[in-house]
Amino acid sequence: MATTTASISSATSVRAAVERVPWYVWCSIFAVTSAMIGGQWDISWHRSIGRDTFWTPAHIAIYLCGVLAGISCGYLILATTFGNFSQLRSSSVKMWGFEAPLGAFIAAWGGVAMLASAPFDDWWHSAYGLDVKILSPPHVLLILGNLAVNTGTLILILGIMNRARDQFRNRLNWLFLYEGGVVLIGLMLMIMEFSWHALMHSGIYYRVVCMVVPLVLAGVARASEKRWAATTVAAVYWLFWAGMGWILPLFPAEPKLGPVYHQVTQFVPPEFPMMLFIPALALDLFWSRTRSWNPWKLAAVSGVLFLVALIAVQWPFSDFLQSDWSKNWFFHTNVYDYNARPTSINVRHVFVAPDAPAVFWKEMALAALLGMVTTRLGFAWGDWMRRVRR
Repeated sequence: MATTTASISSATSVRAAVERVPWYVWCSIFAVTSAMIGGQWDISWHRSIGRDTFWTPAHIAIYLCGVLAGISCGYLILATTFGNFSQLRSSSVKMWGFEAPLGAFIAAWGGVAMLASAPFDDWWHSAYGLDVKILSPPHVLLILGNLAVNTGTLILILGIMNRARDQFRNRLNWLFLYEGGVVLIGLMLMIMEFSWHALMHSGIYYRVVCMVVPLVLAGVARASEKRWAATTVAAVYWLFWAGMGWILPLFPAEPKLGPVYHQVTQFVPPEFPMMLFIPALALDLFWSRTRSWNPWKLAAVSGVLFLVALIAVQWPFSDFLQSDWSKNWFFHTNVYDYNARPTSINVRHVFVAPDAPAVFWKEMALAALLGMVTTRLGFAWGDWMRRVRR
């Protein structure tokens, strides 16, 4: 009896050790979170202070992601190939003579791309001065590298999650949903120039959002299989974005470049986040009742449903954000960039000139079509992620 009890206790201890989230997964999650914080902080730095030096804390937070991803995933590749993690070879892929989980290769490449973008970005500013665009060439390389780290982290989690069972699988599923939210945050940073409050009565805003958001919501929800997966992903985005908007203004900042049209004394927060959790909730409810539908039919209806729900919530909410009622610490629409001209539409709280009716409805039709296509691509991506074991 004592021997049997000892054996069971030993087996339980081994299982508990195995069913522990690996340190390299936690390291990757910390890395992508650091990049998202640094990204918002860096944009606020440009809007509050200007680009005074390359070695800002915001830049360090961003490139820390590349360093951590490169070191942790690089070590994972070498350890799996040559020794310490040789037990992972059965759940690894081979590439250029090395063996490691697929996510490690993707994240390691992303880390290298992020670090390579650093001197490129510094040279770009030295050669061309200040950039007013988020999507400058060095920033595109940085964003692609960060997306690769995000994707690699997703796949690292999936490889373990899809082999796990019971409570351990459930814990990994929550990490997977968090990482899906981080991916959404990164993509929303990419489209920031097309999603200002002033554009929310224009067709281009809805077209651009439908190009990005349904892909992530559908893909992550399909792979996770949790009922409220899409809502959780959208909530991660909302909480992070809103939190940065509340935290950044707590710290002092002063413009170091001109012209200065507004005397900024604190970091300028990002615009209040979109209410994406409402369209995501509509999708979760719809998907829970249509599991047997053909994927194309499901994607077609889902794309239209997402667009309708987005219009229903964001159109009137943008009216509120342009009103005096939103000029407070919570919605912070009364805080402007140091170089925002008094005549700009953001300072005057007006919308971009409305589209001609023919243009507007053309944009809406295109938005619906893109929503269908990206949802279908998301389903295909999610089905692939459910099969990831390596």
